[in-house]
Amino acid sequence: MSGALSGACASGSTSIVWVFFGFAESDADQKAVLCKECRRVVSAPQGNTTNLFNHLKKHHKPKYDECMKAKANAGPQNPRQCSAPAQATITATLHRATPYPSTSQRHAEITDAITFYLAKDMCPINTVNNEGFKSMVKTLDKKYVIPSRNYFSKVALPALYEKRRGEIEREITAVEYFATTTDLWSSRTMEPYLSLTIHYIDDDFTMKSRCLQTSFFPQDHTGEAIAQGLREALASWSLPEERQVCITTDNGSNVVKAASLNKWMRLQCFGHRLHLAIENAMKDPRIDRAVGICKKLVSSFSYSWRRKKELARAQKELKLPEHGLKTECPTWWGSRQAMIERVLEQQRAISQVLSSDRKARHLIPSWQDTEILEAIHKSLHPLTEFTDALSSEKYVSVSFVKPVLHLFSSSILKVNDDVSELTNTIRKKILTYLEEKYKDPETQELLDMASALDPRFKLRYASEDRVEPIQARLVSEMAASVSMEQGPSDGGTADRAEDTPSTSKKKKTLGSFFKVTERASPAHPPHQAVASELQSYLQCADLDSEENPLDWWREHQRVYPRLSKLAKKYLSIPATSAPSERVFSTGGNIVTCLRSSLKPESVDRLVFLAKNL
Repeated sequence: MSGALSGACASGSTSIVWVFFGFAESDADQKAVLCKECRRVVSAPQGNTTNLFNHLKKHHKPKYDECMKAKANAGPQNPRQCSAPAQATITATLHRATPYPSTSQRHAEITDAITFYLAKDMCPINTVNNEGFKSMVKTLDKKYVIPSRNYFSKVALPALYEKRRGEIEREITAVEYFATTTDLWSSRTMEPYLSLTIHYIDDDFTMKSRCLQTSFFPQDHTGEAIAQGLREALASWSLPEERQVCITTDNGSNVVKAASLNKWMRLQCFGHRLHLAIENAMKDPRIDRAVGICKKLVSSFSYSWRRKKELARAQKELKLPEHGLKTECPTWWGSRQAMIERVLEQQRAISQVLSSDRKARHLIPSWQDTEILEAIHKSLHPLTEFTDALSSEKYVSVSFVKPVLHLFSSSILKVNDDVSELTNTIRKKILTYLEEKYKDPETQELLDMASALDPRFKLRYASEDRVEPIQARLVSEMAASVSMEQGPSDGGTADRAEDTPSTSKKKKTLGSFFKVTERASPAHPPHQAVASELQSYLQCADLDSEENPLDWWREHQRVYPRLSKLAKKYLSIPATSAPSERVFSTGGNIVTCLRSSLKPESVDRLVFLAKNL
């Protein structure tokens, strides 16, 4: 029987006696020392070799003589120290440790860890063939042999996907209400995909978000095809459509039509709507000219190492922050704001660098251009933080939409005389556009319900003519939830139970008389109890705006049992479709230039694992 050889003398060097002893292949922890001659287990606590020598002397005298002769020939000055050749031989044997069997627990643990690393960190599966990776694993555990690339791609990753999918299926089966987001995108290889994310609040009032799929969608992107694709996606997860509260999407006409065909409540993405509002406000020849100069200026530094070096020198001389210039991304208005802000910050350093170059002097913004850039900055800068806050997947966001729109109209985008005429024009255009797009009655009702169920806001931002309808709808939905809980009448059950003979008769306690009295007494009418719960909630003190409303509901769900269910229903809705767009980013990190041949089913699996592990 072959085994991994190990053992150390008291001086720290390896004893030659270990040549005759080893461990079973299945003994990953190397606890039972086996004699290679008779396969007996010999006790060697903490590597002590006394019992090993005695075993050889008693049972294998020739081997004992051979061992002692080798020791004598080596002639070490320390009688307990092996000779250098023997030490080298044993050390080499140690490094040829028997690998873990593929069925051992330790081998499975390391393989699972590598699989998790590949999936979570979006690494190419070919990483396991890289020399550096193999060297690292060998250094960490010499007895582990990395399985092949094919094993990870065809066995380990699919198994991890099935395991995680099963866990999420069991998790969302018990969810009473959920919201979704969706969007379409094309990979680097121009293959179209349809993403779907689900959002819900669990029994512990924790916001949960899962990416359900990134499915290949080769059909024409018509409203009918998308509607069918979304229904099939929900069906594949056994999610009833009636449990879906709302779907948040961008304003693409095909996606809007799909939601309409499915008769799903749809919320427009706040971030996308704000982007369109700002794009609409930027339609001005003066702005086009100033922003155009700004782009050319930034490009001139982006493609010239010499100018970058001169800019850094000028920043030090003028004691300005040593920041680089930023470029604009056409699909995100915040990048334009960031570009303008950085140009204004570095204006003196930029002028100093460009003024020394005749060919680039025309890129220096004039004072008129600077005034326009400052007007844009004053208009857009206060809006940047709202987009980030409303794009969160971990916190409640939908209840913020109504308060944010009110804040825009009352202060942030309010026209005043302290700013330039262009700044006021931009603000007015943005506000008018948003108010126009959010005046839809269904959208207003949804946002009012979400804000009403947020203990930070309640009915504070609802218009006076909307207060009573909101309360009426809350009462109606609370009463409906009570009816669903009660289910069919169970009258007569007690009588039937009394007719059934009981094997053991319990003695009545004093408390049982009060239970009978309570049952016999007329209960409060359901409608009255529901209205009383709602009024109690509305009259309690508002939660601080910095606090988490889900923490408040977790503590008060027993006080407001019916309202807490509605809070789970409405507060789970995302205010933006950013979760689906984040799926695009994950997909882009997976389908890279080096992995452009990935099959669609592999892309779906890898994106799912990266988002849900």
